[in-house]
Amino acid sequence: MPVLRVGAGAGFSGDRVDAAGPVVDALAAAGGPSALIFETLAERTLALAQLERRRDPEAGYEPLLVDMLEPILAKCLHHGIRIVSNFGAANPRAAARRIVALCRELGLEPPRIAVVHGDDLSGEQHRPLLREALGEALDDIDVVSANAYLGAEPIAAALRDRAEIVVTGRVADPSLVVGPAMAHYGWAADDWTVLGPATMAGHLLECGAQVTGGYFADPGFKDVPRLHEAGFPIGEIAADGGCVITKPDGTGGCVTERTVKEQLLYEVHDPAAYLTPDVTADISEAEVAAEGADRVRVRGVRGHARPTHLKVNVCHEDGWLAEGEISYAGPNAEARARLAAEVLARRLEDLALRIDLIGALSIFGDDDGRLLGDTPRGEARDVRLRVAASHRDRRTAERLTREVTALYTCGPAGGGGVRTAIRARLDTLSCFVPREAVPAGFEIVSP
Repeated sequence: MPVLRVGAGAGFSGDRVDAAGPVVDALAAAGGPSALIFETLAERTLALAQLERRRDPEAGYEPLLVDMLEPILAKCLHHGIRIVSNFGAANPRAAARRIVALCRELGLEPPRIAVVHGDDLSGEQHRPLLREALGEALDDIDVVSANAYLGAEPIAAALRDRAEIVVTGRVADPSLVVGPAMAHYGWAADDWTVLGPATMAGHLLECGAQVTGGYFADPGFKDVPRLHEAGFPIGEIAADGGCVITKPDGTGGCVTERTVKEQLLYEVHDPAAYLTPDVTADISEAEVAAEGADRVRVRGVRGHARPTHLKVNVCHEDGWLAEGEISYAGPNAEARARLAAEVLARRLEDLALRIDLIGALSIFGDDDGRLLGDTPRGEARDVRLRVAASHRDRRTAERLTREVTALYTCGPAGGGGVRTAIRARLDTLSCFVPREAVPAGFEIVSP
């Protein structure tokens, strides 16, 4: 059978909306079976989408949906490039309806769209299942979203049913690639030999430009050409699940053994047992080898039986996060910023403050301030003080924003550029539920 090419159009919600263009051009020029994936869903992203859906029943999907699809939709449909994405987030059916409307706006015939369902466990009918998995921890929280990580099977089934676009909610990121490969090659859902390497091909593709130099670049140590226009990756998936990672000709960035190795290990907890809903992948004996400019082959990935349970993320409300910032510049700037932090700490003694001195100590700071206290006073001449605190009561949290604002005249000399914000805070609990308790499937919603 001809090789399946899968291109990545996005690696997270908020990714570049022009990234898919060169990928689609390359897939169209190559001909043959192909798919384009957009990976846009993180844990917190899904919870925020659920809050949007509460406000508006027609919201709750990827906010950049139209911006991502409009430039490439006509070409994908014309060349038979299937589109598979989790941009449905908390409201896949509404996302499908918006795609139909977009097609009409562009003068296109609405494509055959499938919506994958089964991941959303937020309803009251799922409460006993979550209670069994989480125990008493579920009793004291206000659940915003609860979603199981589905695998590739419903995606593959939808594509076999001639879906041109598959919209999902929460599925495992690599499953966006495994699904098209299952449909194309006719793999069985328990063929671990091919699902293992195909899952790692999906893992390499789903973060977009990370594998083509974006998250790799470090000037002087790991230089990447034309990073400003890094091409997004394309995977050539073989019948045995193995892959070659490449990118569109003429784009910036690079695909090398080093970029692929870094992405292969990214977020992998156990290289011998990378758990997904589809398979347990084993990269402990994987081989990565360049086959030419911007072409890297991955071999030797193995697969073992998939887990009996599915992971579920339960996002819940967790009070309010208040933040405030103020800048100090010039001689003695760091000392003045430290004094301002001391003023806030004394006036907000009942709050647990996170204090950062951006320009002196922030990234390596810790929530209880021990590292800040142990760091000798320096001579930074441009420092921005950031203070944050969380509390279940909004009015209590708002005290921080007022105290930071008061530093304009009640604090050390020369403070300016105050910015404050307060927003609802979300937290996450994770658990595992039996696979059979989460029936997944799809429905054709258009035309």
